[in-house]
Amino acid sequence: MNEDEAPPDRPPGPISDYLSRVERERAELRNEQREQLSREGAVDIDEAFRLSHLGEVLAKLDRDLVGLGAVKTRIREIAHVLLANSMRGKVGLVAERPNLHMSFTGRPGTGKTTVALRMAEILYRLGYVRKGHLVSANRDDLVSQYAGHSDLKTREVIKRAMGGVLFIDDAYELYKVEGDFGAESLDALLRVMADNHEDIAVIFSGDAERMARFFQSGLGTRVAHHVDFQDYSLDELLAIAHTMLDRLNYEFTPSGERAFREYLSLRLQQPQFANARSVRNAIDRARLRQATRLFGQKATLKPHDLRLIDESDIRQSWVFLKA
Repeated sequence: MNEDEAPPDRPPGPISDYLSRVERERAELRNEQREQLSREGAVDIDEAFRLSHLGEVLAKLDRDLVGLGAVKTRIREIAHVLLANSMRGKVGLVAERPNLHMSFTGRPGTGKTTVALRMAEILYRLGYVRKGHLVSANRDDLVSQYAGHSDLKTREVIKRAMGGVLFIDDAYELYKVEGDFGAESLDALLRVMADNHEDIAVIFSGDAERMARFFQSGLGTRVAHHVDFQDYSLDELLAIAHTMLDRLNYEFTPSGERAFREYLSLRLQQPQFANARSVRNAIDRARLRQATRLFGQKATLKPHDLRLIDESDIRQSWVFLKA
């Protein structure tokens, strides 16, 4: 065949026109293949949601935690994108495994650990982790006082967390100053986040401002989802107190509730307030004062008497004495 002649499968004309036509035909074929896969492997999104039991997990989140509307919305969004990614794989579309590592920022007592538990369950339900358990750790669990030992300690904790979620509380404490042995722990975490991302999710937790500085070390690029936990409002804190009392079969008297609301408004102005954690501590101390009051009465008690938290059980707090 003459070199100037076009091959049998290419019509005469400029080579650029031929390549353009071939590319169009390939694109059309890919679209036809996608449509065929979609028809043959169609999935019902409502059925997929039901079978994943995500609704049950999200309902637990609503039931366990007062408020936190923005956090709950973010967790639902993450759950939905993970479910959608699984569905894409089932119909033959590209479904790369997403980055599961997260950051939870906020002050103590804002529900970060509880949400981490639910996230571990979500990842398990969707098949992204094998076990769905949560391992909590802090600097003491990961960093040693001797060179070379922090790497070993961290790898032992990572081994326990494999197949689930590693939740690192006050993560900014891992690296304090240049030469600190926490750097060994961070190196071990970075390795596992890169090499074993299909078998573990790491959640870094802590105060927002300190975590921002912590992520400047380069860890921030390894974290896909940043969730901010806001402080509870006064009404939300009172609702949390009622929830805690209900679980323990206690209740406020009307004057007791008014006193506790006043206590909260004063306590919010004090340093080291820890949201739900501080509410729990206040409830525990009120129960102690109630028991002391009842024994001081030296009278026959009815079940109702054992349930009631009165105004006097609240107003003995140092918060009122200081005010």
